[in-house]
Amino acid sequence: MSVQRVQKYFEQFDLSSRIHVFTSLTATVQQAADTLGVSADQIAKSLAFTLKDKDIVIVTSGLSKVSNQKFKQVFQQRPQMVGRDKVEEVTGYQAGAVCPFALNSGIEVYLDRSLKKYDQVFPAAGDVNAAIRLSISELEKYSHPQKWIDVAK
Repeated sequence: MSVQRVQKYFEQFDLSSRIHVFTSLTATVQQAADTLGVSADQIAKSLAFTLKDKDIVIVTSGLSKVSNQKFKQVFQQRPQMVGRDKVEEVTGYQAGAVCPFALNSGIEVYLDRSLKKYDQVFPAAGDVNAAIRLSISELEKYSHPQKWIDVAK
């Protein structure tokens, strides 16, 4: 299970105890929100995209959708999501479990400004029934993003 990968990553920061593994699925934004008892928009949704020369993960607030126009302004190309059948190969996590921590080598992380409206968010933690609670500053610190971007509608 990839949740161990995330737990090991957070052990170095003494934060692995914040990872919660649930008996119910948290693979979709609504499932995660229902399980955690928070707003769906507080779920930090990690989306994998393929660019011409690399793969990236963009983390947005749960109810945000990526704007094709804004994406193209930032990356100078149209968004192309990694296919569901390739998500695990590219990121190291299965679809519904992708998180911005301990990703496969070479993947860049970007954080969308839509997250900044919350003090705390809940990204996945490497499995379809695992999540971690982080402040926005902790998310930024531990996901090591390239930068903050504005690609959400």
